[in-house]
Amino acid sequence: MVTHVPAESFGDERGALLSFVEAQRGGLRRAVLGLTPEQAASRPSASELSLSGLVKHVAETELNWLRMAQQQPNEKQRTVETWGDSFRLTGEETIEEILGFWDGVSAELEKFIRAVPSLDDTFPLPDQPWFPKDGRVSMRWLLLHLVEEDARHAGHADIIRESLDGKTAFELVAEAAKTA
Repeated sequence: MVTHVPAESFGDERGALLSFVEAQRGGLRRAVLGLTPEQAASRPSASELSLSGLVKHVAETELNWLRMAQQQPNEKQRTVETWGDSFRLTGEETIEEILGFWDGVSAELEKFIRAVPSLDDTFPLPDQPWFPKDGRVSMRWLLLHLVEEDARHAGHADIIRESLDGKTAFELVAEAAKTA
């Protein structure tokens, strides 16, 4: 899993942005490395956040932005009433299932971004109070936003994991390298 994105590895701006998104995903994925489902779902800090919930939230958030960029309906779109369910496993969901779902979203997002003619291409933002009226954003903005979103939650994941068993991000990088 990538932890440092070397400049020579990505080729162009599109590849660079995708590489930085993937690097942040790696931090979240490593945070659940070696945990039981119970540990991944636990909330060892004052926060309501769990590692499995963060992984689910980021996967669903990436899908939501992808569907907006594709200008297609989102089969997992949350309502105000169900928004909190994006931060926790519900029903029979498992962390393995969510990681698999996220892998699919990640692959679809990369394929889509690589196929768009230009990172300057834009798409409309939905009519929601937290977006500007008639707002549009570029594919470049989308990728930068995903770096921001994933990094924010990777930081949460670092704190939660360290609260669970004392393992730091660097220790998890070393463990992931052994299993790769």
